[in-house]
Amino acid sequence: MRVLALETSTEYCSVALWLDGVIISRCELVGQKHSELLMAMLDDVLKQAGVKLAQLDGIAFGMGPGSFTGVRIACGVAQGLAFGANLPVAGVCTLQALAEASGKPRVIAALDARMGEIYHAAYEKHDGAWIAVSEPCLCKPEEAPQVPGNDWFGAGSGFAVHGAVLNRRYAGQLQGADDAAVPQATAIAALGAAQFIQGRGADAAEALPLYLRDKVALKTCEREGH
Repeated sequence: MRVLALETSTEYCSVALWLDGVIISRCELVGQKHSELLMAMLDDVLKQAGVKLAQLDGIAFGMGPGSFTGVRIACGVAQGLAFGANLPVAGVCTLQALAEASGKPRVIAALDARMGEIYHAAYEKHDGAWIAVSEPCLCKPEEAPQVPGNDWFGAGSGFAVHGAVLNRRYAGQLQGADDAAVPQATAIAALGAAQFIQGRGADAAEALPLYLRDKVALKTCEREGH
């Protein structure tokens, strides 16, 4: 199984090539320059592995939530490459990618969504697969969905920006948190490969983003209709 993965939903830009479980990856802090650097990074990992685009089994991408522009870049590039090489695609939620990269079995993933809100989801791993205990949503940190039991691990920038509130919200339930964790293409590659192995690859036309926030360009008061 050969899967190319890309992730551009934060200020980081990362690519990874999954070769039957062996991963070649690149990750850079690029700010707003994803569109300038992404293709060169993709070419780099393919050349290092001696693999051509047409030899891949599929392309996985971080479908969001995250930066509106960043999510569109990953979606658009994945779609374009897949169309050109006649390959299937697999969209992977960035929150699930945080869970995968954490190495923990119970993860509350939270990304800062600005405007005093977070992108939130909670996952448990059962028999090697992630089960969503709380589906991805946009919420205020003080209203984050409750989760059952203890021994949860927090991951993502939501804990960096709203750590005090989230720690109160999940008092006694968190065993720790990595507030510097960002979605990475290595986790996107692993989760995407699992989708392809299960026969869940989609047509390139179905490479769609997951925004969660519909009116991304409006202020909070405008989104709430005030």
